[in-house]
Amino acid sequence: MAMLGRLKQFDAYPKTLEDFRVKTWGGATITLISVAVIVVLFSLELTYFLTTDVREELFVDTSRGEKLKINFDIDFPKMPCLYLSIDAMDVSGDHQLDILHSVFKKRLSMDGKLIPEQKEEQYHIGAEAKLNGTANTTTTEVATESTENKCGSCYGAETEGLMCCNTCEDVREAYRRKGWAFNNPKGIEQCTKEGWTDKMMEQMNEGCKVYGFLEVSKVAGNMHFAPGKSFQQHSMHVHDLQPFGMKMFNMSHHIHRLSFGEEYPGIVNPLDGYLQVAEEQSDSGGMMYQYFIKVVPTIYKSLSGNALKSNQFSVTKHKKAVRAMPGESGLPGVFFMYDLSPMMVQLTEHKKSLAHFLTGVCAIVGGVFTVAGMVDGMLYHSTRALKKKVELGKAS
Repeated sequence: MAMLGRLKQFDAYPKTLEDFRVKTWGGATITLISVAVIVVLFSLELTYFLTTDVREELFVDTSRGEKLKINFDIDFPKMPCLYLSIDAMDVSGDHQLDILHSVFKKRLSMDGKLIPEQKEEQYHIGAEAKLNGTANTTTTEVATESTENKCGSCYGAETEGLMCCNTCEDVREAYRRKGWAFNNPKGIEQCTKEGWTDKMMEQMNEGCKVYGFLEVSKVAGNMHFAPGKSFQQHSMHVHDLQPFGMKMFNMSHHIHRLSFGEEYPGIVNPLDGYLQVAEEQSDSGGMMYQYFIKVVPTIYKSLSGNALKSNQFSVTKHKKAVRAMPGESGLPGVFFMYDLSPMMVQLTEHKKSLAHFLTGVCAIVGGVFTVAGMVDGMLYHSTRALKKKVELGKAS
């Protein structure tokens, strides 16, 4: 018993008798406010504990031989699908024309709405031919049994891979492979039968929605959307604009989505939702819009240990007017020039520790009650002192 008596001396929380405790309205009010504050702070602390913390690390990118996936969804409200060509190339000059990509075009009306009852058309990068694993097929269905069994003329543009041109699109592709300009469709029998010129006139005031993805080598390069059939001529990339005549190309565009690689939580693509309206200039053949993109390889590691390879990017915009004059440099269109950073960012999810959460809760409860006790004591003693002064004043 003597030991227990000595142990009582270390009690840091001495108790008072119930008879000597005084409960006040002010103390009750402060207590209720304290409880409300504790509940709010506890909820915030719990929310913070349940959220996942993402830590960033930076190191040199040593990956090799990988592909870069480019996802896009872009509207061209003033550029018909028949006019628009899509190309991708890298610094080595490789146009990647022999690779199939999931790229689709849909026609838009003048008010920007999709034209109903149209099929999705899938295209080669760098050409407008529908992807079906063969050399080229027409985008219309005018071929009959007679044309299937017939070898149409390519008008001197025959090549080893394309000896027969049964459609207007085949003739255009043959000319493209030869590096020839396709400037007189009226003199081509296949184009006349298909009404190619009429089709161009029909789509003149339409727009085009281009979406899908493509995979390119993981080196610096560019992807661009421009009018005219593209081809190589004297080691130069050329777009044939002669079939359209000397006209102004309105390259206004709305980028709904542009990303590199897979999506991961919290990713921000700076060009998503970006709208660019072309400026009308009488002496201009159109605007050339350039987006200089720096791609940063990124690895996102989740709590489960799964690693997702993706990319972030920053962008710088530039535009200039292209004069509709012979010898003028530049091409009306939208160009995405991308380069890769030698550094890689690793984002790793981390869960906050339970000990940190419990420490925070204890700090909240103890801190609030301590401060509340100090405030209650100040109010109580101040009120008592004031009452005494009032009573002394009455007595005198």
